[in-house]
Amino acid sequence: MKRKRKFIIFFITITSILITTFLFPTWTPKIEGVNSISVLKPIEINGTKLEVMIRGTDKSNPIIIFIHGGPGCSEIPYVRKYQNLLEEHFTIVHYDQRGSGKSFHFFEGYSNITTDKHVDDLLALTEYIKKEFFQEKVILIGHSFGTYIGLKAASKNPEKYAAYIGIGQVSNNTISEMDSLEYTIRQAQQAGNLKDVDQLKFLRDSIKKGKAHTPRNMVRKYGGAARLINDNMDYFIGFLTSPEYNLLDVVRYFKGISATQEILLDEEKENDITTIVDSLDIPLYFVMGKDDYMTSTNAAKAYYDNLDAPIKDFVVFEHSAHYPQFEEETLFADWLVEIWENLEF
Repeated sequence: MKRKRKFIIFFITITSILITTFLFPTWTPKIEGVNSISVLKPIEINGTKLEVMIRGTDKSNPIIIFIHGGPGCSEIPYVRKYQNLLEEHFTIVHYDQRGSGKSFHFFEGYSNITTDKHVDDLLALTEYIKKEFFQEKVILIGHSFGTYIGLKAASKNPEKYAAYIGIGQVSNNTISEMDSLEYTIRQAQQAGNLKDVDQLKFLRDSIKKGKAHTPRNMVRKYGGAARLINDNMDYFIGFLTSPEYNLLDVVRYFKGISATQEILLDEEKENDITTIVDSLDIPLYFVMGKDDYMTSTNAAKAYYDNLDAPIKDFVVFEHSAHYPQFEEETLFADWLVEIWENLEF
């Protein structure tokens, strides 16, 4: 009887812990100040609910909407770690895209997901944010695959935005991937990892034909993803400790990647962004890490050179790879404040 009672107590305890971990209420920590904002909530957008995190020390500050990459890789679980300086000068909006992270809903279908749906969601969210904060224009910042969505949105409705900033800007997929492949092969050769070299060389024809990507684990292994941070560890720690995500949200995160990532990456490969957007009617900035081989800096520069915009600049952060906004956060924040102060609209 005693052994049975202990087992029951153990079972109830473990079950309670799991239920609590899965379902505990989520929030984003408060920012002190009479006009500050720190909100994490779902917003009804185009027939679905998108999870939105809004943070800043003063709600009257200019607004930035960030578009995460992946596809499907929300940055809400860890991004607070890198945006304290930005929150002093801007109201920062992050959102989990349709089918991503906390915006993945188990009884919604995502087989027909497209970047155009993401663009429409972003434009509707922009309108919501503008009305909520009584501001006419916001800065739009895309990261990685988010730049594909962001650049299309800015091109479709430029009047909504003060400027477009692409961090880790996507460009011609095949050129970018070949650049990543050759870089990774060179690094593997220098390290004497002949097995990696052979594996990578085997992929050359497929990548050249636009049928494959340079393996991201290899790009990370040889420093083409991050130099000054550990992006995978940021996610791991964020999933475990962030109050914005519970364990159910982590399940949603990986379900969302499984449901949408391959579809959206195939669309990107088949619909080259450089043939979709060749001009922008607002200031345009590409922000790249010197050692970015997730989205090649060289390929992004070639795209930038052929883009028309009233104001444009190609900015390279010398000590970063794919995450200059995190790897050199102070320099990035200073640069962004200066850009805002010099915008005219």
